[in-house]
Amino acid sequence: MSILLAAAASTLVFCAPGYPGAAGDAQPFVDEFAKAAVAAAGWPAGSLSAVYDPTEQGGLAKLGGADAVLAFVPYPFYVEHAAQLHLAPIAQADVVGVGTKEKWSLVSKTGRVTGGPSLAGYTIVSVAGYSPNFVLHSALSAWQVPAGVKVEPVGQILSALRRVASGDQVAALLDQTQSAALPTLPFASDLKVVVQSPEVPVAIIAVVDNRLPAARAKSFQAGLLKLGKGAGEADKLASLKLAGFVMPALPADAPKAPTSK
Repeated sequence: MSILLAAAASTLVFCAPGYPGAAGDAQPFVDEFAKAAVAAAGWPAGSLSAVYDPTEQGGLAKLGGADAVLAFVPYPFYVEHAAQLHLAPIAQADVVGVGTKEKWSLVSKTGRVTGGPSLAGYTIVSVAGYSPNFVLHSALSAWQVPAGVKVEPVGQILSALRRVASGDQVAALLDQTQSAALPTLPFASDLKVVVQSPEVPVAIIAVVDNRLPAARAKSFQAGLLKLGKGAGEADKLASLKLAGFVMPALPADAPKAPTSK
């Protein structure tokens, strides 16, 4: 198969479990992003398509396809599935209002949780709850979390916070945007941030399973780093709440990129 034919079969998979947005609603925006990224990379027009899936399992299914050469995923997804999918990061997203890194915050009812041992019997809920590895070992790396603590994904974080405030044995792990909104809640005085994660990337673009030749991965990376920098470039990213991209700078405990297939 020629290089051009191979390029035509390439797909960038966006997957953001736990966050709002149906696949159909997001499709026009990811299509525009793919066009802008291809142009910035100097690839032939139409050589990369994009698809969005708001679910973990749906995203995994799409990333399992031979045409899926690139993944755009939140950092918790990367932590949970990098080894399985052989994800090799090439860029880190700069998200409007957040930046390139964020801290996650564990919130409990005021006075209830004072350290790792006091989480015994608790359930931790989060938009990142599909990734127990991230929740327990990345976000809460400063604490020794007891065995048996459950981790569950949740879409309606406000409902979860009401459960926390009411005294259920539930703690909520919030991303930076959710944490910033805590003081606006009418029951904010019943909630307390008890520990924060180290700074971690917000989202990652990675090559999937070495399906993209090194030269093409490098040109795509260079294109990503240019996006948002020139005149009119910001408009191409605004619909996805992106300001641009930087080189990946992952925490020391992040899954390691594969060196070969």
